[in-house]
Amino acid sequence: MSRLILFNKPHGVLCQFTDEGSGRPTLADYMALPGVYPAGRLDLDSEGLMLLTDDGRLQARIADPRYKTPKTYLAQVEGDPNPDALAALRRGVQLKDGPTLPAEVESIEIPDLWPRDPPVRFRKSVPDCWLRLTIREGRNRQVRRMTAAVGLPTLRLVRWQIGEWTIDGLKPGEWREVAV
Repeated sequence: MSRLILFNKPHGVLCQFTDEGSGRPTLADYMALPGVYPAGRLDLDSEGLMLLTDDGRLQARIADPRYKTPKTYLAQVEGDPNPDALAALRRGVQLKDGPTLPAEVESIEIPDLWPRDPPVRFRKSVPDCWLRLTIREGRNRQVRRMTAAVGLPTLRLVRWQIGEWTIDGLKPGEWREVAV
């Protein structure tokens, strides 16, 4: 029977089990589960859902871009998104490594999330807002690069959902095993 672990990765944690001598926190600081490996990655400065499994086929189905598994993010962005910026994200944007697939995107109210440590910088003179974005790729820093490409730099990024799995009910650093 395959194991699938849902983990709410805190900001500043590496999504690997070892990091020789850097002193940065890793997955091993939060779980001692031999034989499970991340199905995809999440940047050091991003938070939220990571999936770990002991099943190579499941890992590929989740992480391999050819399966187009939807990944939903909550992004706090600098600026106020105008209809053109949202339309560009919905069409797909041109990045240095090529065009992205279209994203599902909408402006949302401030989500009820845990405080981030360290906090996101606050500037009185620059507005910010929250977006919910769903992508079906998984390029390096893709959501951050997409929002920047339309003039909305990302301040905070939380992956909320991958496929059918969410971090609903998991605090940062918590994990739970689910049936596959």
